Parts: sequence; structure tokens; C-alpha cells
Amino acid sequence: MSRAGIFGVGAALPEPIVANEAFVQRLDTSDEWIVRRTGIRERRWLDGTRSLADLAAEACAAALHDAHRDAAAVDRVIVSTITPDRLTPGLAPEIAALIGARGAGASDLNAACAGFLAALEQAAALVESERADVVLVCGAEALSRITDMEDRATAILFGDGAGAVVVARGELDLGCAAFELGSDGVHGDLLYAGAEERLLRMEGREVYRHAVRRMVEAMRSALAHCRLEAGELDLFVAHQANARIVEAAADELGVPRDRVALNVDHVANTSSASIPLALWEAERGGALRAGDRVGLAAFGAGFVWGAGVVSWKERVHVCA
Repeated sequence: MSRAGIFGVGAALPEPIVANEAFVQRLDTSDEWIVRRTGIRERRWLDGTRSLADLAAEACAAALHDAHRDAAAVDRVIVSTITPDRLTPGLAPEIAALIGARGAGASDLNAACAGFLAALEQAAALVESERADVVLVCGAEALSRITDMEDRATAILFGDGAGAVVVARGELDLGCAAFELGSDGVHGDLLYAGAEERLLRMEGREVYRHAVRRMVEAMRSALAHCRLEAGELDLFVAHQANARIVEAAADELGVPRDRVALNVDHVANTSSASIPLALWEAERGGALRAGDRVGLAAFGAGFVWGAGVVSWKERVHVCA
């Protein structure tokens, strides 16, 4: 069948590496405590020499190269971000211009850490409804901009980065098979950044409890749509909030640890960039191969959450 599928992936990370040692004296903590609680050892932060648009454009260009497509073929650019370079215009039009996709439809999306999944679902719908042939989906974040460096509970958690995938049509068995998205605005005050202060605030214990439950529920629902069991997934890629949340969700689903993507140790929580970054690294490391069945799950501020089932580069060539 002709379905929407993923045909390319790319990523970009800032050069400056910020190790846990940077927080030890200022926040009265230790590398051992941070690693034990979060799994994070280091993160990348933009240092002012590059914009987030530059970083995202690099990821998008790499994804197009990987898919053997050029920017002229792109119909839409959808960028998930909560930390754009400017309040307006959005990040997406600048990225489209930087990669040479002049004239392509371009828009930003804000669904916090679940934004990449929301954008991926939109891209798949555009392709399968034949409203677009090639869609670039990018998650790009500079969370260092909205992190309170004096808050011991949150300063250690966040990093910057960008990841992108190319979604197009192919004769696929699975493709972008199913998505399950949800929200509950009642709990918005448990994880947020206000319009005035513009710094992230979080009730960690409550977020942990909701995150695991909601990701597991959504993942089970998406799998049911495909008539698959969690054990049939070749890889489980969850939003890299911290290692404990990812591992708890995988354990509850029954996904073996050797099929769980985990890169939070060296990139930290990059919000909507975390899933495409993890996909990119998993493929480069040999944990993700063409045709693999992949479960995706995320949870973020809002509360918003989602899950999806996709096949990874099931075909080499995009349909004409």
C-alpha cells in the first residue's frame, strides 16, 4: 500500500559540552547524585555563536541528504519547538530559507516534549491525504535559554539540540502506522514556563508518575491499532526526559532493555528534539536497521503525551 513513511534522518548538536561538574559547587550537588537520579553525565548548550535556526537547518539538510532528496522537493517544513530564536516570525520559515526550500509551507508547533510526535502525525496525514509529497519534520530546542541555573531540581536536566526526519510516500507495509495523542490541561501548573519569568518550573515527583503512566497507555493503544505487541518492537524510543522514566516505561510495557534507545547520558533532556536525536544515534550505532518496527512515546508540559508505531526506512525510494 502507498503509505507515509520515514526516509531520512539528520541531527545537529552544539559544540560546547557542559559536564555535571559545572553544577557541583554552585548547586551543592555531585556528579554521582546527578547520574543516579537522572542518568545524565553531560549536555550540549548553544553558546551564542550559532542560532537555533542554524542548528535545525543543519539537521534538516542532513535528513534530506540521507533520504536522497533535495530541498526543492520539500512541500512543507514543520518545526516543533518551545524555544525559538524569536517570538515571531517562527523558526520554520527561516529554516526553510536556510536549506533552500524557498516557497515551501513552513510553520512552528508547540506541544512541548511531545511536539515531535504531533508534528510527525501531521506530516504523515499530509502525505497520505496527498496534500504534500515530501515533509520535513524537525524538533529543535535551546532549553538552556529557559533553564533556571540556580534551581537544583531542574538546572541539571536540560540540553540543546536538533533532529529531523523526512516523511514521504512509499509502497510500505507499515510506514507511519498509528499515532495516539492526548492532553490534560488540568495539570499544566506541574510543568511550565511562564510568560513573564520564562523559566521552566517542575514538580518532579508528579511529572514522573504521570509521564510513565501516560506513555505506557498511549503506546499500548498505538500498538493495538497495528495489532502488535510490545515484544514485537525492534526498538522503543521514548522522549529522553531522564533514564529512570524511559526505563520504567519500557519495563511496564515489557520491552527488553537491549531494545530501548537511551542517549540521555550525553545530551540530557532536549524536549521535542530528543526522539529524532535518539533515532539518529540508534541508527548510527547499529541498534536501528531498515525495516525495523519502532515504538515512539513522549510526555511533556501541558500535560500532553503521545505514542506512535513506525517502520524505519522500510523502502529506499520515495514513490514518484
